Amino acid sequence: MNGALPDAAVVLACAPLGYCLLEQDGVVRHVNAAFLNALALPSQVVLGEDILRFVHSEETSVLCAAMADIEAEGSRPSQCELRLTRPDGTAHWVMASLSRMTGPSPWIILQTQSIDDLKQAVTSLQKSETRWKYALESAHQGVWDHDFSANDLFYSIPWKTLRGMAADATVDGSLDIWIENVHPADREHVLECIRRQDEGEVEFNVFQYRERHADGHWVWIESRGASIEWSAEGKPSRIIGTDTDISERKKAESQLEEISRRLRLALDVSKVGVFEANLDTGTIMRDKQLLSIYGLDPQQPGVAAFEERLHPEDRDAALARVAAGVASTVPFMNAFRIVRPDGEIRHIRSSSVTFTDNEGAHKLIGANWDVTEDVILREELERARQLAEARNLELEAARTRIEYNALHDHLTGLPNRRFLDQRLDEWTAETVAYCAILHIDLDRFKQINDTLGHQAGDAMLVHTARVLSSIIGDRDFVARIGGDEFLVLCDAHQSQDEVILLADQIIEALRQPVAYEGHSCRFGASVGIAWTVDGTADAKQSLMNADLALYRAKGLGRNRYEFFTKQLQTQIHHAKRTADEIIKGLEDGEFVPFYQPQFDARTLDLAGVETLARWMHPQHGLLTPDYFLKIAEDINALTAIDRCIAEQALSDFGRWETLDFGVPRISVNVSSPRLREPGLIESLRQLNIPRGKLSFELLESIFLDDLDEDSSQILNDLSALGIEIEIDDFGTGHASIVGLMKLNPSRLKIDRALVKPIIEAAEQRKLVGSIIDIGHSLNIEVVAEGVETIQHAHILRDLGCDTLQGYAFARPVSASDFECFVKAGQWRKNWKIQGQGPARVVPIR
Repeated sequence: MNGALPDAAVVLACAPLGYCLLEQDGVVRHVNAAFLNALALPSQVVLGEDILRFVHSEETSVLCAAMADIEAEGSRPSQCELRLTRPDGTAHWVMASLSRMTGPSPWIILQTQSIDDLKQAVTSLQKSETRWKYALESAHQGVWDHDFSANDLFYSIPWKTLRGMAADATVDGSLDIWIENVHPADREHVLECIRRQDEGEVEFNVFQYRERHADGHWVWIESRGASIEWSAEGKPSRIIGTDTDISERKKAESQLEEISRRLRLALDVSKVGVFEANLDTGTIMRDKQLLSIYGLDPQQPGVAAFEERLHPEDRDAALARVAAGVASTVPFMNAFRIVRPDGEIRHIRSSSVTFTDNEGAHKLIGANWDVTEDVILREELERARQLAEARNLELEAARTRIEYNALHDHLTGLPNRRFLDQRLDEWTAETVAYCAILHIDLDRFKQINDTLGHQAGDAMLVHTARVLSSIIGDRDFVARIGGDEFLVLCDAHQSQDEVILLADQIIEALRQPVAYEGHSCRFGASVGIAWTVDGTADAKQSLMNADLALYRAKGLGRNRYEFFTKQLQTQIHHAKRTADEIIKGLEDGEFVPFYQPQFDARTLDLAGVETLARWMHPQHGLLTPDYFLKIAEDINALTAIDRCIAEQALSDFGRWETLDFGVPRISVNVSSPRLREPGLIESLRQLNIPRGKLSFELLESIFLDDLDEDSSQILNDLSALGIEIEIDDFGTGHASIVGLMKLNPSRLKIDRALVKPIIEAAEQRKLVGSIIDIGHSLNIEVVAEGVETIQHAHILRDLGCDTLQGYAFARPVSASDFECFVKAGQWRKNWKIQGQGPARVVPIR
């Protein structure tokens, strides 16, 4: 065909694919009809607009990236999948191809092809696969997969269950072993079916057989298998199938066969009786079978025998149907009961028709047959059907109860953790939406349980469930997720202020006293809130965020709520990182002892050394316990740190003894967990520590007023080993004089907080003097911590303090620096004793 080629614009306008010409900044300058159809918009709405306006918000970054790609790659096209938004809010999936035009104009060509049907088909296929998976599981069909090429035989849990095997049982799938469990009468048939499958004669194989159950009985199984992979020789190399327990079906088939047999027998013995009545003369002729059915004597048929034999309850209806049938002149059926002369009642069916014979006589001819057995059988079947329906209703009710119990807490009736997980999955699937998660933990609940018993605790949990259910909104979700923990999912329509108000209402309601058997039970609630509408975390992450916020709320005093924040997350991550570093530091030997000497207040002789823990951090340098002590306590690492420091200190002390450094004793700080560590006494006994050379420094609050039997035994064992006890930070706790007498320590150390103000405060000097007097009255040496100036030393000496420790004499130093310090006798060069009577310590200028 001759003629000029059509203009390119005309071709694009008629093209089935969508075309759009964009400026470099994404402004639409030209579109064809197919592109407008995809948007369902006219050209005047599209032209001049940014192309991103018509792209789904979740795909804008994809399009921007594709445009950046062609910018970077030059003329190389870029492809991506996008959703175009339409005015009605729907989205249309397209495959987008972008390319740059060659030449001086920086135009971008956007070509689109609809893939919406494909996307929907893929989604439908995924749903179909999910439905089939759950259908197999709910139908209790066992799945097996024989991959002979990989020598991998797989059997699902339902496959094992229907055979009475445990879920984790190992299955020997070899034919020789398995066939032994098949009923002897079925083995030949089964082996033949397997042979046909293995030989490739059939791709899909179905056969039924009996297999021995784990408890010994036989189970009817219907096996369905299909070959899905073949070897190079054309034989199946992988067969997958399902096994279904059809024992009940087989039993039902047997019962049905029995019923059918009885029905056939009934039909065989139910002979049909024939009659012919002359309607003009009233005479009736009956055959012998009919007379036998009615129980009549052939010698005395009787004209009115039919009416006489009719059951009184059926007579009127049966005669009416006969009269109607005769009048209609068409074949008709009848059903009625008869009462035989012997009193037996039989059920009769009748088929009749009127006709006129060759002589013009008007006659009625028909057949009767006894269907009593059929009626009885039908009644039995009906009863069986009703019984089955009733059983099905019972099973459905039981299933409903089981499902409800599986998803609800038996005590409170609230949804349980499993139900919560389902709701979170629905949230993730965007079938429901929430704005916040409230994680609630009851405060002081354990005390109620411990003092009033678990029944009281259960009553408080039921009360809490009732309170939460009454406070939350209709579209909120509340669940008990374990112990005394509850969780509320707040509907997405609520504002943050409404969520805060809800948290306040929960806290206020749960702090109210609850009466229980004459007791007024008081507890409270701590609430951690994760606000989720900012989209920063998915449902599972939000649950963890709420838990972190709850931890923060409990740490800040309980009976309050806290929101999850990035700062909190940073703190948690810092604590986690520090905890990991502590554990690694212990493994790498980063925790080392530092030593601060103690001096006799009168002679300035070295009186002892306190061992202090330091962390030689590879990045942060030397760290004091303020940095790591709390986190180490949280992760139960204090015992390991105490042990590590003590072992190094004892090693250093042994070396000093060998070098004759003249260190009278060494003290180590011991935490409460370390003091109660199993095997502590035995390990110390094996070290053969010289008596009076090692002291354990204990915080004032560890024992003083609560010396139970175990604690007393530990102290007695330490005393027997010659290990002395010192009370650290004395004067800042709550111990009584009686508690001090019970403990009977060798020394007590006045806390630096009491020592520091004695220079300016006379009352403080009196207090410190009183502590010293109390110690001396109980034969306890007194050590003053925090001696930082000459004035402190003067005052403490005048007050009678025995030992001084502080920066005025020496700071804590490493083992090597301490050894240099002792060798040089630096403190004696810097300080001297002056005067008679009470010693005066003065600096040497």
